[in-house]
Amino acid sequence: MAEEHLASARADEHGRSALLVLRDAPLRQAVIALTAGTRLGEHSSPPAASLQVLRGTAQVTTEDAVVELPAGALFLLPDGRHAVVGVTDTALLLTAVNP
Repeated sequence: MAEEHLASARADEHGRSALLVLRDAPLRQAVIALTAGTRLGEHSSPPAASLQVLRGTAQVTTEDAVVELPAGALFLLPDGRHAVVGVTDTALLLTAVNP
C-alpha cells in the first residue's frame, strides 16, 4: 500500500496521496504519501495520534522541536500544532484516536 500511494503522490500535481484505511470510532488510520519537499502545513493534532514512517524520511515540526524521522520510526504527536514535510519520497501511517 505504501508503494502504491508513493506512485500516486509522484503522479499528483500537489505531490501527495492519502487513503483512510481504518475507521472504527474512535480509531482511524490513514496512509499518507508525500514526495520529497512536499509539506503538510501546520495543523492541530488529534487528542491522541502517532506517525509511523513506512518508507523514506519525514520531518515533523512541532511547537517545541523539529524531528527527522527515518523509515521505521514511530513518533507520538504532541498536543498542539505541527507540520510534516517529506525529506525524501515518504509514506506514513497516521493512527489517531478521536473521542
